Amino acid sequence: MATQESPPPGTSSAMRNAFGTVLSALILLLIGVLAFSIRLFSVIKYESVIHEFDPYFNYRVTQFLSKNGIYEFWNWFDDRTWYPLGRVIGGTVYPGLTLTAGTIWWALNAINIPLSVETVCVFTAPVFSAFASWATYLLTKEVKGSGAGLAAAALLAMVPSYISRSVAGSYDNEAVAIFALIFTFYLYIKTLNTGSLFYATLNALAYFYMVCSWGGYTFIINLIPMHVLLCIVTGRYSPRLYIAYAPLVVLGTLLAALVPVVGFNAVLTSEHFASFLVFIIIHVVALVYYIKGLLSPKMFKVAVTLVVSIGMVVCLIVVAVLVALVASSPTGGWSGRSLSLLDPTYASKYIPIIASVSEHQPPTWPSYFMDINVLAFLVPAGIIACFSPLSDASSFVVLYIVMSVYFSGVMVRLMLVLAPAACIMSGIALSQAFDVFTASIKYQLGRSSNSKDDAEDNTSTNNAPKDDSSSGKIDKGEEVAKERSSKKGKKKEREPADKPSVKSKIAKKRALVLPLEASIVALLLLIMLGAFYVIHCVWAAAEAYSAPSIVLTSQSRDGLHVFDDFRESYAWLSHNTDVDDKVASWWDYGYQTTAMANRTVIVDNNTWNNTHIATVGTAMSSPEKAAWEIFNSLDVKYVLVVFGGLIGYPSDDINKFLWMVRIGGGVFPHIKEADYLRDGNYRIDSEATPTMLNCLMYKLSYYRFVETDGKGYDRVRRTEIGKKNFKLTHFEEVFTSHHWMVRIYKLKPQKNRIRGKAKKLKLKTSSGLDSKPVKKNPWI
Repeated sequence: MATQESPPPGTSSAMRNAFGTVLSALILLLIGVLAFSIRLFSVIKYESVIHEFDPYFNYRVTQFLSKNGIYEFWNWFDDRTWYPLGRVIGGTVYPGLTLTAGTIWWALNAINIPLSVETVCVFTAPVFSAFASWATYLLTKEVKGSGAGLAAAALLAMVPSYISRSVAGSYDNEAVAIFALIFTFYLYIKTLNTGSLFYATLNALAYFYMVCSWGGYTFIINLIPMHVLLCIVTGRYSPRLYIAYAPLVVLGTLLAALVPVVGFNAVLTSEHFASFLVFIIIHVVALVYYIKGLLSPKMFKVAVTLVVSIGMVVCLIVVAVLVALVASSPTGGWSGRSLSLLDPTYASKYIPIIASVSEHQPPTWPSYFMDINVLAFLVPAGIIACFSPLSDASSFVVLYIVMSVYFSGVMVRLMLVLAPAACIMSGIALSQAFDVFTASIKYQLGRSSNSKDDAEDNTSTNNAPKDDSSSGKIDKGEEVAKERSSKKGKKKEREPADKPSVKSKIAKKRALVLPLEASIVALLLLIMLGAFYVIHCVWAAAEAYSAPSIVLTSQSRDGLHVFDDFRESYAWLSHNTDVDDKVASWWDYGYQTTAMANRTVIVDNNTWNNTHIATVGTAMSSPEKAAWEIFNSLDVKYVLVVFGGLIGYPSDDINKFLWMVRIGGGVFPHIKEADYLRDGNYRIDSEATPTMLNCLMYKLSYYRFVETDGKGYDRVRRTEIGKKNFKLTHFEEVFTSHHWMVRIYKLKPQKNRIRGKAKKLKLKTSSGLDSKPVKKNPWI
């Protein structure tokens, strides 16, 4: 009879690792499917349409790229925006999103999948949300293992803050930029853990993609130098740190300068100076460590003094150059948005155009619960877990969460940057908690089973005959002694040096053991917390963030009401106006007007020219005749205003009017905000100021409004308007949408000035008001 061969050592562990790898891959695939599918509510409930305002510009640029090619895209001068200035698209846009979607469209058509450009644009964000979840897994795995990585990836796939910017149809830069941000951080940590130049090169390429995609790349190029400086100060410098940082600064800066919208700003603006200073510092530290390995201690002290002295001189020279560059700029080399992050009051004081954007406002406390939900309570536990033990990777994610919390508190838009950090910390906390609770349950159950076995053995020995008991004990003691000696010998032969570590591990496990009941209750609470998080995320994806702003809905007793006034108005402009007609509106609607109506606009959402926007704001704040003169000088034929007083739409132009006054008054001093205020408030009722009641925005919004209900009751301001019956002298109404949300007016043609003067002269002579003889005008 043949003896059965025993399996080779390590076979069970190898099978277990293989099964774990396959299971992890399957879970990651399901997480990707979840991240994609949860963002499709907007398409299922409404239709496949582009959302918001900025995505329409990106869609229009992608259409141009797919039709005309990459070279025409770089040299495209768009004469339909910012009339009469125009805009060079290739040099003023971050091309990452457009090139990504264009490449996807080209690849799909190359393999005979004929999708339209609009379809590709609609589904780009959900696809990249799956990529971002997988990148989160890779990053968290490098910090705390695969269990934490899977938990963080699952949390990011559903977090409402990220869903708000990545639903189907949200074709904005953040759709691909968040993936690029997380993947760049992953490659940095990977390089830091391995010291591989291959990953360092990939890190620079990922940073280049981030620069192409979003202006938020400055967060990366400041956070990583801060972490490098933190490692140097705390004595954690290593060659791996040098390899992770130096190639990123050199290669990443060179690649960033290739992006036209960045160019030489990569080396001339203050947002990048911190990376260069840390670059010099890490070279000085590296040189000191290198010399330390070559010289004796005495010679090393002399060499360190020399190196530090030279390094200080170089740093002072660089600082002097940077100070000179900063002093030559009125804003200190910082952009307006960067200054508003460093000083939250800066935009409201000096740049009202930045403060007027709703997503640039600071968030409220409920918005944190809305956007990250229970993650806000798990983040502190994740931070504590990162300190046991503290590594270079865990210190980086701690620094990441601290900085992102600060920036999200300044600007609600940057809640998007906080979301990945919160998911990483929460994933680490959940993973550590599950490890402790499950290990405690396993230990307690094993301990109870061992105690039962011991009790059974004791009862059996007590029931045995007394004569055999002594011999049985002797035999049993001999066997136990032999087994112990043999086990001790095997342990000494196998791992003689691992005894302290095993003992410390056992002691650590015993220290983390919790009572069985407490562990079970804690696990149930964690499961309930996760269920609550899932329910909230699904609700946010289906209700809060799925509705496109271009099509509005309202639920009432009569059922669902759909307000499609925006597309109705843009269609009217497209079919009832000439191709070369110019349309004036507030800058919020510029991108949509150009993309959907194909008409030239005066200002749009790029907001690069404050004077041009102030001119439009001044026109809206001026009396009718003065506004007509301003618009006529800009060759405007139509004026578009958004009004929500009839249906209760709060984001209309009356609510945005204060920013028109502030921005216009910042450039043209004759516009004074105090003239529009009554008791410190903008009022449109009978208590409103005469300046407010006679400005163009009031007249274009409330013209014929009293005819709707006989009272002129504004459902947004919840009051009756002050001036009800008035006529327009320089503008004529040509279109009002079905629900009065969009109103379009046409400038009346200029009157014959000679005829008007002659008429005035006749009136004066006939009335006899002037007794003196009037001199005849020789030109009449």
